[in-house]
Amino acid sequence: MKTKRIVVRAIVAVSVTLAGINCWAQSPKLKMTTDIPKSITAPDKVETSLGTLEYFDGVPRPKTVETVYDYLDRSRAVQVFLNSIPAMSVTTLREGQASVGADTCNKICIWDSLMDSESLLLTGNTSTMYAVGFLDLQKDGPSVIDLPPGMLGILDDMEFHYMSDLGVAGPDKGKGGKFLVLPPGYKGDVPEGYFVVPSKTNGVWVFMRGYLDKSMPLEKAIPAASANIRNSLKVYPLATKDKPPAMKFINVSGKNMNTILPNDFSFFEKLHALIQTEPESYLGPEAKGMMAAIGIEKGKPFNPDARMKKILTDAAAIGNAGARAISYFPRDPGNLLYGKDSTWVMAYADKDTTFTRNGAYRLDPRVLFHFGYICVSPAMAVTVAGKGSDYGLNMLDSNKQVLDGSKTYKLHLPPNPPAKDFWAVTMYDTQTRSQLQTDQQFPTLGSQDKGIKKNADGSYDIYFAPKAPQGQEGNWLQTIPGKSWWIGLRMYGPLQPWINKTWRPGEINLVK
Repeated sequence: MKTKRIVVRAIVAVSVTLAGINCWAQSPKLKMTTDIPKSITAPDKVETSLGTLEYFDGVPRPKTVETVYDYLDRSRAVQVFLNSIPAMSVTTLREGQASVGADTCNKICIWDSLMDSESLLLTGNTSTMYAVGFLDLQKDGPSVIDLPPGMLGILDDMEFHYMSDLGVAGPDKGKGGKFLVLPPGYKGDVPEGYFVVPSKTNGVWVFMRGYLDKSMPLEKAIPAASANIRNSLKVYPLATKDKPPAMKFINVSGKNMNTILPNDFSFFEKLHALIQTEPESYLGPEAKGMMAAIGIEKGKPFNPDARMKKILTDAAAIGNAGARAISYFPRDPGNLLYGKDSTWVMAYADKDTTFTRNGAYRLDPRVLFHFGYICVSPAMAVTVAGKGSDYGLNMLDSNKQVLDGSKTYKLHLPPNPPAKDFWAVTMYDTQTRSQLQTDQQFPTLGSQDKGIKKNADGSYDIYFAPKAPQGQEGNWLQTIPGKSWWIGLRMYGPLQPWINKTWRPGEINLVK
């Protein structure tokens, strides 16, 4: 018994000593010791979505340092990708136009016989005469656009920020006139007789639409609109106003032309190249800092090492997935055309072309628009009864499932679609967000099509399938097995029932 008591005392003594040592190691009680809140310390191990993060007394261990830096570089690169989608969209428009020869301000791409699915261009339509150009204010200085009457157009800078309307919605009120676009920070003389438009960037995208005379048959209105542009539009550097260079119009109808931004590592290469051509004032300090953190700076080469290139490639893939999730499954209520129970959406959330609310950017709506659409102007979001156009977009079936090109679907448009001029449904490719390339040159159906059948009550049924349902050949748009698709419903001259939503299209229903 005595021996047992001695052993127990020894164990207790050792335990107390060890506890004291352990206590001292964890929480030494020194003269200035106070209670430290747990919320400001780092434990030895923390389980996170990145895995286990380990510390020695708050200092990250080497493996944790590596993991966290990889995460920081990747997350910053993802944000740069998403935030730079507008700039990259304009950049690839410029590259696409240059690829077919429109590489100076006096060279204009024009779709003489309208746009078909050969052109890879975000949500172009088949009903409008397009003409596009680019200004290089760094090279040419102040530049002039001499616009003929009866046109509609927009000037957007290299961030896809709105600069000015041209034509009907612009200061010329559709009468035509001379627009003078000034470089960033321009301090020189400004001559009289121009509509003056200052730019914050050296690059300026010039988007124009020709007027199709409604009093003419379409086969005559199209060449007349083209001739008006070709014979009257002039674009030139102000310095050459006394002898401007000859205009060159490049017909791109039916031409393979890519203007879509990339989703891989080359996105960052193009972004670096863009930064070199724009002034220091082009970006704010936050954006500059984010880009610099991943190696993109003005005046410095972009040479990521193998580790960083792998991270940037990963970031582009994640950014692409983010943009597509936002585009096809939008969660901002402002993008929902008829609320959460419908699959119809609109490109401009709450009809706002600034993508802001209370002075803050609405990040998802901005990504949604610029990933899938082009042309920024307040006029694009103002719906006036009987004038202009308005749009509804649909990417899912009535059960909110992705549209499958191997299946048959039906869209019902209730009686008397409220469009003063005409309405049209156009199919788009979920990969390219451009017109879907099928056996149909123009993947569009609408009230202008001679073969379309109207129901007895004035409604329409439109079918989407690999093959036309029997008896519905005139109301059918072709789909491709193995591919998805989506549609845009355009109302030209939308009437009040469309605007106040008392008339609305049906959902896209799966037939089989």
